Amino acid sequence: MQTVLSSVLIDVPRAAVIWLALLGVVVAAVATLLVRPDWFRAARRIRQAVLPPDLEVARERQDLDRYAEEVAVAAERATVTAERRRAGWLAAQEAVEATWQACQDAEAALRRLDAAAALPLPRTPQTPAEYADRERYLHQAARAAYERQELSKEQLDDAIAHRNGWDPRRHPVEQELVLRRAARDHLLARHRAAAERERAAWHDAELAAASARSLREEAYAATGRRPETSDVLPLPGTEQPTLAGNRPVRAEFHQGHAAVA
Repeated sequence: MQTVLSSVLIDVPRAAVIWLALLGVVVAAVATLLVRPDWFRAARRIRQAVLPPDLEVARERQDLDRYAEEVAVAAERATVTAERRRAGWLAAQEAVEATWQACQDAEAALRRLDAAAALPLPRTPQTPAEYADRERYLHQAARAAYERQELSKEQLDDAIAHRNGWDPRRHPVEQELVLRRAARDHLLARHRAAAERERAAWHDAELAAASARSLREEAYAATGRRPETSDVLPLPGTEQPTLAGNRPVRAEFHQGHAAVA
């Protein structure tokens, strides 16, 4: 018991010396601040010079809010554009399906007519009246096919002018066979053109959707973006200002908007 007490008594003076030294440092620091208060004011001025003033921070917030509104408007317009181009792509897809069905129908009709043309043709008197009737039939059939959009304007002109394989002296069955073949070729060309338009419309719709998605993400980010707070502790009696955060590059926004338009 005496050994423990003696060891404690030996450490007491050493601890007292340490506490007195710490107390002396604190007293010296307080005395320095009381004697030279301009050091405290100089530190405040340095801090105010480094950090932006409240007016600049408020202006930065206004710029960010204005930019967020601009991006939101651009995102809304891009969404409308994307929906319109998607509707255009769907319409082009329907046109492809319609032209393909027309090609299938024309091919089926041509096959049936080929089978019928293999049979012997009925004999008709080769008189001027017969040839006039055949010519009249050719013109009427060609005009009817053109009105059904089965022939192009060039093909109709060829049929009326009796060129490029259109012979009014042929039997009506043979004329119908030539007409069905021309209609099949024309409908196939229309289907290929519709397929090209559908691919172009799909590409435009994909670009518009990507632009709208990018602008929506940018709008969400701009809405949640605010000036970052300073990690420097505020001095007594002062409010903690905020530093401006990373502002989105406006050039990227305009490029995305132009891409959408």
